[in-house]
Amino acid sequence: MTPRTATLIGLTAILMWSLLAVLTVATGRIPAFQLAAMTFAIGALAASASWIVRPGAVRALRQPVLVWMVGVGGLFGYHALYFLALRLAPPAEAGLLNYLWPLLIVLFSSLLPGERLKAHHIVGALLGLAGTILLFAGNTSAHFEQGQIAGLIAAFVAAFVWAAYSVMSRKLKAVPTDAVAGFCFATALLAAAIHLAVEATVWPETAAQWLAVIALGVGPVGAAFYAWDIGMKRGDIRVLGAASYATPLLSTAFLIMAGYAKPSAAIAVAAVLIAGGGLIAAKDMIGKRS
Repeated sequence: MTPRTATLIGLTAILMWSLLAVLTVATGRIPAFQLAAMTFAIGALAASASWIVRPGAVRALRQPVLVWMVGVGGLFGYHALYFLALRLAPPAEAGLLNYLWPLLIVLFSSLLPGERLKAHHIVGALLGLAGTILLFAGNTSAHFEQGQIAGLIAAFVAAFVWAAYSVMSRKLKAVPTDAVAGFCFATALLAAAIHLAVEATVWPETAAQWLAVIALGVGPVGAAFYAWDIGMKRGDIRVLGAASYATPLLSTAFLIMAGYAKPSAAIAVAAVLIAGGGLIAAKDMIGKRS
């Protein structure tokens, strides 16, 4: 697999994550950790189903403790912090802080062996950050209650957790992507344990809600992690980091199409900044021939 192919596969994760908000809304009133347990379990089962025809793939689960700490710590740690942020802080502000992770990935990539951070990578990431700030600016407020500070801190830490997980995946390049299924199973179990301890169970009430849960598990909380793993390990990590700023933009677009949000001039300008930043960061990849 060429780096370009791996990068394109990684970009599909960004598209799938952009459906996370609209599909989550469609699931109804399911508590956060229950939804995480259900969707991560579906994602793990969907991936491991291929092991029927690839029985040797199960050996990918035999990994050192460090690999399991990175995998489960990244998937569960990030989502636990993000769900906590959404519970305690206003969603717009929490989302803004959380979307520091693409910029952090671009910057952290310079620490990897053989990687070199260039000026256009930084410019692209900063343009994406500017577009994301503009995207959320219309919904932000200058005043925060004392109880919301913890949620904002959780969102900020979540950005570092996901960026660290993504960049460390590159250092664990030898670990097969099949191992992600094990990380998802472990994340589902941890989320289920927290759900049983702190939440009341609420099952989907309609067929449409069940379909939304399944779609989440197969896509944004399933296949997206495998695509991202391939992109991080074999693709251009700086391009993927900068292009990740398209996630909140695409997410807002899907919410508009579904009738959950309204179009505005700020969204149009944000689109130009985010798309332009992604193209600048991807200059090397675009300029190369296959």
